[in-house]
Amino acid sequence: MKYEEIVAKAKEIMSNKDVSNYNNHLAVQINVTGDGEGVFYIEIADGKINVEPYDYNDNDCILSCSADNLIKIVSGSLDPVLAFTTGKLKINGSIEKALEFQKIISSVKSTAKKKK
Repeated sequence: MKYEEIVAKAKEIMSNKDVSNYNNHLAVQINVTGDGEGVFYIEIADGKINVEPYDYNDNDCILSCSADNLIKIVSGSLDPVLAFTTGKLKINGSIEKALEFQKIISSVKSTAKKKK
């Protein structure tokens, strides 16, 4: 998978998520390793999710993983905590914010399943 495809896929998956009740600010930089290597960020602010192909210098945490694992994490088929404990995901910065991001993804995933 090419870098542009990875960002587009993450943007597609995240754009379907409803974070309108999230009142905080969370900025997660994603470092894709291996095939499709590159950097982008996911920001949650003002009840919206932004996914952009840029470095985010004022991030809360940095998640580093392969493209395959990233897509699995944001789509809900790979638990981020399991990915971290098995070495498939590395976290720099605030572990607390990374867990907050995981909770957002998990709760949104549950909401998406209920809508189907």
